[in-house]
Amino acid sequence: MSKRKLRLAVLISGTGRSLKNLINHISTGALTAEIAIVISSTPSAVGLQYAEEESIPIEIIERHNYPTLPAFSEPIFQACREKYVDYVVLAGYLKLLEIPPDFHNKVLNIHPSLIPAFCGKGYYGNIVHSKALEMGVKISGCTVHFVDEHYDNGPIILQKAVDVIEGDTPNVLNDRVFDAECIAYPEALELLAEGRVTVQGRIVKIAPPKDSKINEIDF
Repeated sequence: MSKRKLRLAVLISGTGRSLKNLINHISTGALTAEIAIVISSTPSAVGLQYAEEESIPIEIIERHNYPTLPAFSEPIFQACREKYVDYVVLAGYLKLLEIPPDFHNKVLNIHPSLIPAFCGKGYYGNIVHSKALEMGVKISGCTVHFVDEHYDNGPIILQKAVDVIEGDTPNVLNDRVFDAECIAYPEALELLAEGRVTVQGRIVKIAPPKDSKINEIDF
């Protein structure tokens, strides 16, 4: 399990705050990766500014320009192939994709709930947090998972929980969950860089660190 620097494609649709978080972790050495390309579903995505500031190549690929889901997905993954990307990271990306065979278990997403709660088509942003508060849950959180052809459905890599506090509004809960996301996404990617992740069906297994030791207990 030797660590290697991951080449990432980051897909965005909006503010790009998850993109910015990854850039920050890479710059401090906390994430062993480089961002080879940023692909946006719209030219108006505010997050594109972060790619421009870092001189990261940008592609704009809009869904309305393609008649079918496969036709839309193909140029996205072809751009990733041309950049020799190891993993595709969805960071506030709101479009469904068809995952080609060569990117199976190589596309990741982070969702602002503990899947399988409050997820699926139409569940994003404060819609998720409003529903969680409406249902009176006591904990929420975020989930990093591999992506398949369904919204928020692929194998779960890791999850982080946060408390739901009486008096929370969707905005307040959103901020608390995003703080957890800022830890979870880089952590999941670093596990991949360390070669510690294997997938068996829907189950993701995380191997212990290479230098970890099992404590021996004398009886």
